[in-house]
Amino acid sequence: MEDLEKYFDEIVDLIVLYGASVLLAIIVLIIGLWVIKRLVKLMGKAMNKRNLDPSLQPFLLSIVGALLRIMLIISVASMIGIEMTSFVAVLGAAGLAVGLALQGSLSNFAGGVLILILKPFRVGDFIEAEGYSGTVREIQIFYTYLTTVQNQEIVIPNGDLSNNPIKNYSYHPTRRLDMTFGIGYSDDIDKAKSILFDIIKGDERVLTDPEPIIFIEALADSSVNFHVRAWANRSDFWDIHNGLNEKVKKAFDKAGIGIPFPQMDVHFFREEAEKES
Repeated sequence: MEDLEKYFDEIVDLIVLYGASVLLAIIVLIIGLWVIKRLVKLMGKAMNKRNLDPSLQPFLLSIVGALLRIMLIISVASMIGIEMTSFVAVLGAAGLAVGLALQGSLSNFAGGVLILILKPFRVGDFIEAEGYSGTVREIQIFYTYLTTVQNQEIVIPNGDLSNNPIKNYSYHPTRRLDMTFGIGYSDDIDKAKSILFDIIKGDERVLTDPEPIIFIEALADSSVNFHVRAWANRSDFWDIHNGLNEKVKKAFDKAGIGIPFPQMDVHFFREEAEKES
C-alpha cells in the first residue's frame, strides 16, 4: 500500500508540475493547426486574385503549410519543456535518415522545383511525356497529374519529367498541319492541286501568314502523293485536321479524281495435265 501511495503521489506531482503545460500545449496545437489551415486558404484566395500562375499555387501552398506546421510543432515542444538543442538534433538525425530512405522522393521534389522554375509546361498545356499524353491538370511537389483525351488520370513523377524529353503541344499559339493525299497516275495533277488549294484557302480558320504550301511529295508505287502544309491557331488545329479528309474525298469524287488504295489481282493457272484429263 505504501508503494502504491508513493507512486500515486509522484503521479499527482507530475500532473501538477506538467499538467498545465501539456494542456496548454494541446490547446495551442489544435488552435495552431486550425489557424494554419485558414492561413493557407487565405493565401490561395490571394494568389487567385493576383492571377498567380496556377502551376505555382499548389506547390507554394504545400511548402508554406509544411513550414508552418514544423514551426508549430517546435513551439509546442518547447512549451512542454523539451530543450530545443536536443529537439533540433533529433530532427536533424531523423531528417538525414528519412532523406536517405526517400532518395526517389527527393529527386521528384527537385524535379518539381525545376519544372516550376523553368516552366517547360504549365497547367492546362497538352503534353506528351513518358509514353503518355494528356492535359496537365495539376503540378504538385512530387507528381504531375495529366488528364488524357479518354478522361483517364495519369500520375507522373516529377523526377522523370525533369530528366526526360517532353513534347509540349500547347507551347506555341499556332501549329502546322501536315497531311498527305494521293491521286492516281492517270489523274490530272494540276486539277488535283487546284482543288486542294481551294479547300485550304476556303477555310477561314487556316492562317494566311505563313501561306499554305502544297507540293508533290513522292511518286509512290501506286500514287502521286501531294503534301499539304498549312498553319492554324492551336485551338483550331484538330477541327481542321479532322474535317480536311472528308472535304478532300468529296471534292476528288466530284471531280472524278481517284484516290488509290491497295489492290490485289489473283490469277488462276491450270496445269496442262489437268486440261488433258
